Amino acid sequence: MDIKFEKCVPCKGGIPPLDDKSIEELIVNIPTWTVQREQATYLTKKFKTKNFKQSMNFANLIFEISEEEGHHPKIIVEFGNIEVLWWTHKINGLHKNDFIMAAKTDDLFKQLNN
Repeated sequence: MDIKFEKCVPCKGGIPPLDDKSIEELIVNIPTWTVQREQATYLTKKFKTKNFKQSMNFANLIFEISEEEGHHPKIIVEFGNIEVLWWTHKINGLHKNDFIMAAKTDDLFKQLNN
């Protein structure tokens, strides 16, 4: 099953973030995303938009799906692009939910541009 069709499961914390092997297995589902390792490990991607209005529309679509799934990203909205960062705050790293939401984000962007 395509990961974008999966549902997020509540993460209560107290579990370790995904290890490198698990990250490598999941990143193949979202090959255009980058894994960053700073204070926390997170997924990031910049999306090019036509203008600020399209950036805001995309941010609002991400907001809607985030509310439905109970998992929320950091979003940086600018003219001509929007950057989305996914990680699980409770474990200060990556969880399968982040990969699910990144795939859903890609799907939303595809729909926005069709």
